[in-house]
Amino acid sequence: MSEKLWYKVARTIVKAGAFPFPITDTLIEFLQTVITEEQAKFLLIYKKPTLTLEQIKAKTDMNEEAILKMLNALMDNGIVLGAPSRNTGIMVYRLMGPYPGIFEYSLLKGITDDKHKKLAELADKLFDELGTQSQKNYESVSKLFKQVPAVDRTIPVEKEVEVGTEVVMPYEELEKYLEDYEKEENNIAVAHCYCRHQHDLLGDPCNLGAPKLNCFLFDKSAKFAIERNFASPISKEDAMKIFREAEDYGLVHKVFHIHSDPKRGIEAICNCCKCCCGILGMYHRGVLPLHTISSYISRVNEEDCVGCGTCVEKCPLEAIDLEDSIATVNEELCIGCGVCAHLCPEEAIHLERIGPRDVFIPLKKISTN
Repeated sequence: MSEKLWYKVARTIVKAGAFPFPITDTLIEFLQTVITEEQAKFLLIYKKPTLTLEQIKAKTDMNEEAILKMLNALMDNGIVLGAPSRNTGIMVYRLMGPYPGIFEYSLLKGITDDKHKKLAELADKLFDELGTQSQKNYESVSKLFKQVPAVDRTIPVEKEVEVGTEVVMPYEELEKYLEDYEKEENNIAVAHCYCRHQHDLLGDPCNLGAPKLNCFLFDKSAKFAIERNFASPISKEDAMKIFREAEDYGLVHKVFHIHSDPKRGIEAICNCCKCCCGILGMYHRGVLPLHTISSYISRVNEEDCVGCGTCVEKCPLEAIDLEDSIATVNEELCIGCGVCAHLCPEEAIHLERIGPRDVFIPLKKISTN
């Protein structure tokens, strides 16, 4: 019975997420580490990802006090996210998917005890298993994920946008996002980067030596994270200092929208490195294709380029090579993040606005030799 229970709850959690995810022994062990058997039984009521308190009452014999106690415990662990509906104001309790979702929240507080080291190891093992399956089923996985909408939006290093082209659009400008969300208290929160924290727990720290306190949450997600001690409130000015620091380290601004829908408001902005970041890291590990929305592309001024190779080293997508000692951009791999332009010592690269464009980079083939 217990084995069936954990398979059922794993399937329920996967169905609540935005993307397909294999149910393996590793995933089940991860879930057994973050939730109890009693909580697992409770989660089976989630036939759909979101429920109100009244809907939960109708699905269980528990009284209201017991239900709220259960929900509070699940919210404290990042299994369920509770927030008022924007339309009705009624509290809605959303079951998180594995990724994005429970994996991030399990490490978002920056805790370094044995339990969280185990979670980091299990998540890493799970992605290794997923990568093996993706490589074995290369064609079908590539076809499947090409049909899935873009996960995020890539925001450029604003000051590197080419002078004289169209201005940066409001949804492409960090400071505009922050101004919009700062209008309400506790609408911007900062937390530990779960990706770099995971790699620290694995004894494999960020190759760039990038800071970790630079994962941002917004709106209802920010309020929830602050209330549950996953994150701390932060002002627009202090947030911008962190974003500018991230740019100097060569990190990529990634915007994640509500329900992974770029037409909706944003839930988070991450500052990503290719060695640790979930999205970039899984692409480089051959786990998943990379799918993002971007409005820019890098252009090289050949007269100014001295072939120093800084851009080749710093590009998070490995989209730049030197040809006859001149930097050359592979446009199919460029996501217009502006890292190359920002870090070019000769200022020989700029960003040109050509979008918005849907950038799909196929699954990377990884040699098994």
